[in-house]
Amino acid sequence: MRGKLIVFEGTDGSGKATQTRLMARRLASEGVPFQEIDFPRYGNPFAEPARLYLAGALGDRPEDVSACAASVLFAVDRYASYKEDWGKSYEAGQVILANRYVTSNAVHQASKLPAEEREEFLRWLFDLEYHRLSLPEPDLVVYLDLPTELSEAMMRRREAATGTSADIHERDENYLRQCRDNARHVAGFCGWRMIDCARGGAMRSPEDIHQEAWELVQGLLAGK
Repeated sequence: MRGKLIVFEGTDGSGKATQTRLMARRLASEGVPFQEIDFPRYGNPFAEPARLYLAGALGDRPEDVSACAASVLFAVDRYASYKEDWGKSYEAGQVILANRYVTSNAVHQASKLPAEEREEFLRWLFDLEYHRLSLPEPDLVVYLDLPTELSEAMMRRREAATGTSADIHERDENYLRQCRDNARHVAGFCGWRMIDCARGGAMRSPEDIHQEAWELVQGLLAGK
């Protein structure tokens, strides 16, 4: 018996952590047993290669590290997390709620490639993580779509509030635009459910977005 894997995905600043947190509260209030996971797992030794990449240790720009090479760095952390942390819960039938997953490699790394090479990369990526590493495929991916200008504004606000610095992805506006353009194609290619997080040029409220996401999750849990 396997559980259900629900993933929140989106480009940087789109509100993934907020929506994951709101969904965790909703599942708890509805009495649905679940486990929450978050990638990369900063502070865990298996996430250190991914952290170093994002910090610029392998190059100052995202394209300094190839799509395949960067994907492997993040895949190591995911494989270890499954073995160390949530695999038994998932295999016992529990709902797993993820902030980022294999889907992040699909969004961020495929964007480094010419458009005509991206689907071939996705097939390679999904073979690596879902088949060769035997990680479970998501039952539902909720993609949070946000215009790049609003994403950047949200990230700058977050940095000011937390005292953190942007990583090599977050500080490259052109790269963020490429990621968003790529993600909209990937969402269609993979059958992800997309939520438009902006309306009238402004960010929708977290609660409004959550209600739309909850309707999708309800459908999954009800077997629809």
